[in-house]
Amino acid sequence: MENTEDVRPKRRGPAPLDAFDRRILAALAADADRSYAALGEIVGLSPPAVHERVKRLKRSGVIRDTVARLDGTAVGKPLMAFVHVEAAGWGKSERLMQIARFPEVEELHSVAGDASVILKVRMENPQALEFLLGQIHSLAGVRGTRSYIALSTYLDRPVQAEVTTEWPNVPLPPE
Repeated sequence: MENTEDVRPKRRGPAPLDAFDRRILAALAADADRSYAALGEIVGLSPPAVHERVKRLKRSGVIRDTVARLDGTAVGKPLMAFVHVEAAGWGKSERLMQIARFPEVEELHSVAGDASVILKVRMENPQALEFLLGQIHSLAGVRGTRSYIALSTYLDRPVQAEVTTEWPNVPLPPE
């Protein structure tokens, strides 16, 4: 039997997004509960056309999940903080990935700069943050942390599909 593995075309990644895809994604990011009919009205396509596009966007991985965004205060976690973790070495390590086991950790990012990892955490109170910091400090290789408690949130939104083609004409303050 002839080996045809090298004959198959290589996968190129997801197809580029067109204007309809981007409008569908923007509408879903604003409210994922919308029906295909409602989405069709917003973007100017029939419900079946929107349904096919959404299925393709899910298959290609552009749409990863459909989730409920919870209110931190309403679920008893009003304190949000960003924790910079300084560790021996850099990047993803098995010991740093242990941090992900804490449900209070909402995001974990490997970063360039003076920290190895930045966490976004949501807690019940300062004492809960103190306990989490103690757990992080107990991990092998962690040298220190710096925490920044959010006092107010002015913008909290998911990834946006729109593309800025030009900057808005906003006057700069006088120097």
